[in-house]
Amino acid sequence: MTDSYAVFGNPIGHSKSPFIHRAFADQTGEDIDYTAELVQPGGFDNAADAFFEAGGKGLNVTLPFKEDAYRYATQHTERARRAGAVNTLMQNKKGAILGDTTDGEGMVRDITVNLGWEMAGKRILVLGAGGAVRGVLETVLAQQPQHIVIANRTPAKALQLSKDFAEMGYLCGCGFDMLPGQQFDMVINGTSASLGGESPPLPADLLAEQAYCYDMMYGDKPTVFMDWARRHGAESVCDGLGMLVEQAAVSFQLWRGRRPDTLDVIRELRKR
Repeated sequence: MTDSYAVFGNPIGHSKSPFIHRAFADQTGEDIDYTAELVQPGGFDNAADAFFEAGGKGLNVTLPFKEDAYRYATQHTERARRAGAVNTLMQNKKGAILGDTTDGEGMVRDITVNLGWEMAGKRILVLGAGGAVRGVLETVLAQQPQHIVIANRTPAKALQLSKDFAEMGYLCGCGFDMLPGQQFDMVINGTSASLGGESPPLPADLLAEQAYCYDMMYGDKPTVFMDWARRHGAESVCDGLGMLVEQAAVSFQLWRGRRPDTLDVIRELRKR
């Protein structure tokens, strides 16, 4: 029998996940079906119940349901507990629902393996203090950067996030107004503002020599943050499309026990 998987979200029509997982299945010979499902606000639990009761094996979860997925799971990985959000659900043979978050692992693999950017010993600035950033901080800290600064429009959120992860490495939180006079080797944008044509107020001399800039978001054209980075002398700039594919590969491996190759899938998506 073909095993069923899906991604839940709202909106969901733009999702690239069905293409990605079908490509993984073709590559590995795994017999799966993967669909994108629109879930109404407040309807996550009922939709997930129906999916698993019908024999579904696993779910990916995108906005705005990652916290709902965390509450729905009956077991959590340690990184999911720390993030307080889940993007991958899997039902085990005993019926328990395991919740994991694969975003951090996917982003760091894209940065360090696919792009070949070094994170160890670097001064890293992370823009934003929402769920997207919380979901990747643990994995970024595991790369042992020199330090991480989290900057956010609401400084209190950045400060709280830095306290929540303080035992894992040296990091601090601040508002954007505290950035002048600081320089960074890598800047990671974890805000969605650039997709709407907005960019955080960043000082012109923020980037150190040979700095890298990574936007966790992606679109049909470069984001506003990517344009800013190029104008201000970044050595290399990239969006989060590779992160999307890499986090999907981690989910696929969790479900199927096989890690797919990702580079060809990333290349194909860039052509579409």
